[in-house]
Amino acid sequence: MSVMFELQQVDYRYPDGRSGLQACSMSLRRAGRHAILGPNGSGKTTLLQHLNGLLRPAAGAVHVDGALMDYRRRGLQVVRQQVGMVFQNPDRQLFSAHVYEDVSFGPLNLGLDEATVRQRVAQALEAVDMTAHADRPVHELSFGQKKRVCIAGVLAMQPRALLLDEPMAGLDMPMQTELAALLDRLHAQDVTVVLSSHDMDFAYRWADDIHLMAAGRCVGSFAATALPQNTDALAAAAQPLPTAVRLHTALVGRGLLPAHPLLRSVEDVLAALPPSTPLTVASPIAGKLAP
Repeated sequence: MSVMFELQQVDYRYPDGRSGLQACSMSLRRAGRHAILGPNGSGKTTLLQHLNGLLRPAAGAVHVDGALMDYRRRGLQVVRQQVGMVFQNPDRQLFSAHVYEDVSFGPLNLGLDEATVRQRVAQALEAVDMTAHADRPVHELSFGQKKRVCIAGVLAMQPRALLLDEPMAGLDMPMQTELAALLDRLHAQDVTVVLSSHDMDFAYRWADDIHLMAAGRCVGSFAATALPQNTDALAAAAQPLPTAVRLHTALVGRGLLPAHPLLRSVEDVLAALPPSTPLTVASPIAGKLAP
């Protein structure tokens, strides 16, 4: 397994003395879809900010693509060309007056020629369905549109890894679906995608690997397909079993479905029911199990 990011016994304290990470160790494989889950204050955002050098550990080590993180100016420039980050609040990331200017900022700072910059910006805006808004003032955009522009600005850098802090927060369901599809397209291009989330159902459905945080530590890392066997780690991170797992288990218990294959979404569970199964049997179970 080729590793993109590795944290080894990382400690971090904020300037006010609060602990952000405590002896945190985690390995994230290259070209994977990684979901980091945990309660508020567990260290998810702090961890992400260590992966592209926004924060520097007080102890321990961070490796990116097999190399120890270099915190000198040139070293950080190299890392941030490879590792892009999208913040939860887009207003923290947008600083240009117009959409095109904001998305072009990164490529221009790479010293690329004008034609290449134009091409990258056009591709990035198309990827997030914001081409028609290229000339709009940023302040006129909705929250979801601002988040798309932030993602476009990172994509224009053509990173090898993309970090997203709570990317689904504040998005309606259609935009969440579109964003998930975009992340899948990036994954298909061998981009390593790492996101933090409070949505266990989405994480279980989407991710290749699940990483659980609690009190600044990683308390569990495993393939998403192994999640049902990691209930102790889920409890340590105060995370529920996904609705799909609970629904599947309930239907297996009633003899309506076999235990295998593993089904990772409620839609897949319901679709697997025999055609003769009355919805009056399955739907109430799903309704009771929904978070």
